[in-house]
Amino acid sequence: MPTPSLLTVFAHPDDESLSAGGVLARHAAAGARTAVVTATWAKDSHRAEELADALRILGAGEPRMLGYADAHAPLSAPGRVRFCDAPLDEPVRRLVRHIREFRPNIVVTHDAYGGLTGHPDHVHTHRVTVLAVQAAGLDQFYPGAAAPWQPSALYLATHPHSAARALGGHLVREGRTMYSVPDERITATIDVSPWLEQKLGAVLAHRSEVERGALPGRIAGLPPTVREKLLSTEWYIRHDPASTAAAQTELTA
Repeated sequence: MPTPSLLTVFAHPDDESLSAGGVLARHAAAGARTAVVTATWAKDSHRAEELADALRILGAGEPRMLGYADAHAPLSAPGRVRFCDAPLDEPVRRLVRHIREFRPNIVVTHDAYGGLTGHPDHVHTHRVTVLAVQAAGLDQFYPGAAAPWQPSALYLATHPHSAARALGGHLVREGRTMYSVPDERITATIDVSPWLEQKLGAVLAHRSEVERGALPGRIAGLPPTVREKLLSTEWYIRHDPASTAAAQTELTA
């Protein structure tokens, strides 16, 4: 059976590498079509250039950017509304077009908490993606946005409580709330250690985040054994967009 095609939807440049870089590299190495939609930052920004470098490392094609402003960085997209402030129908429609044009078997995005940090752009990306995956298969929604296409499965990138307790201190700054889910909610635990070098290379390709000491920078400063523990496993919750079908479409372990 061919490896399923994969479209990931994340809030910021670097989220794709941190949250799903191993799965993207794994699916690409198996010959599957892979792509990444990023909700924030302008196409002509330095972070878009870094994103392009990261996607080349992961084999995930060219950036697909919605171009909204980051909630915490208004200059990320000068003249554009903050992603969280855009009328909901607008990013949903734009994402539906990407889904229908790429026609993925699987879509991956943030969980309902927005990952460990609960960043508002992450949470909003989850909302928009869940709606867009459902709408993409319905012909009366956005009839001008390409032919309907229903992905077979939607997976939410997340962390179980056990991993958050063991590793979360390296990922979330001290004193901040950390969001994770009960271990039994996890439906796919993926060992991505064979693609760890690619995943780490993609994380570090976000050079400005490394330089300013954001999460890629903190990861860069860790001992290799700790980096391996942090990055070699990815966890997902399956959230089926439709009851028909596609029970056999799984993330590749």
